[in-house]
Amino acid sequence: MEITGKIIAVLEPRGGVSKSGNNWKVQEYVLETQEQYPRKMCFDVFGEDKINQFNIQAGEELTVSFDIDAREWQGRWFNSIRAWKVDRVAQNASQQQAPDYGFPPMGAAPVPPADFAATDDKDDLPF
Repeated sequence: MEITGKIIAVLEPRGGVSKSGNNWKVQEYVLETQEQYPRKMCFDVFGEDKINQFNIQAGEELTVSFDIDAREWQGRWFNSIRAWKVDRVAQNASQQQAPDYGFPPMGAAPVPPADFAATDDKDDLPF
């Protein structure tokens, strides 16, 4: 799944040691959509390498690709929203170019139409 919005909060990272003795780290972020009725979503990035790779900062506009999973703990269910890909909206917009329809850009001086009558002495059209 995918969602686009602005990062409004960067929460404190959490970490620890797994049962197998490996260190782990997770960072949570809150994203707010830019719709008529904005929605907020808290998602996490798991692993210090991914946290550093994504380098998410408050105020950035991002498109976040994520997976949702639910798990049960002591008779209650909890959702986990984990990001696996992050794209910066500003970078995507600058990479895309407006299509060229053969018209001059807005604000450009108009080009006068060619005057073919001034260069041709005879009209060789068949109609």
